[in-house]
Amino acid sequence: MSRRNHNRALVALYDQGNAVPWICVGYSAKKEHMAVTHPLVLQLRFTRSEWRRALAGVSDEEARRRFLPMNSISWMIGHLAWQEHRYFVMAGQGRNILPELGLLVGNGAPASTPPLAEMWAAWRTATEAADPYLDALTTEDLTRYAQMNGRRMFETTGTLLRRTTYHYWYHIGEAQAVRQLLGHTNLPEFVGDIGDAAPYVPENGAVG
Repeated sequence: MSRRNHNRALVALYDQGNAVPWICVGYSAKKEHMAVTHPLVLQLRFTRSEWRRALAGVSDEEARRRFLPMNSISWMIGHLAWQEHRYFVMAGQGRNILPELGLLVGNGAPASTPPLAEMWAAWRTATEAADPYLDALTTEDLTRYAQMNGRRMFETTGTLLRRTTYHYWYHIGEAQAVRQLLGHTNLPEFVGDIGDAAPYVPENGAVG
């Protein structure tokens, strides 16, 4: 059975009230109709949840403090929002809903310590706008190159997806180092509950 037909079968089972492992379906699992999501996208979503867990309880004052040469935590949040917006909203959908973000926290932008609430708001805006696009991606889509401003992106969509996921983990480590310098104790350990929250799923949609 092809992945697409398998996905349709999963959705049909769910709509009939059958239990279906959430990892095989879209992130909005409580919605009446669910979109089947590619396993690499599910890993990005798990990584986003780990990102939020890594920064739980950080205040605005703490997030804006900078220990050279590292960036501030608030900058990191905005920077990852910029990446998701650039890859999955601008390149993926041809929309620019956060035009100011690149000048503030994009690659090559001067170091800054922006307000924490503003950066979390930008992150939520970017990720929520990216999600419908990410939910629709197929394995074939991931082998293609998106276009931005009439030019082909430098990597395939699948590679950009992996790059974004790994980029999160880099900044999770950096943020934990900053939190240690801030004197925070009892910090969360990583990687978290990936076995239950985001176990391995083959790209063909097979369920073990």
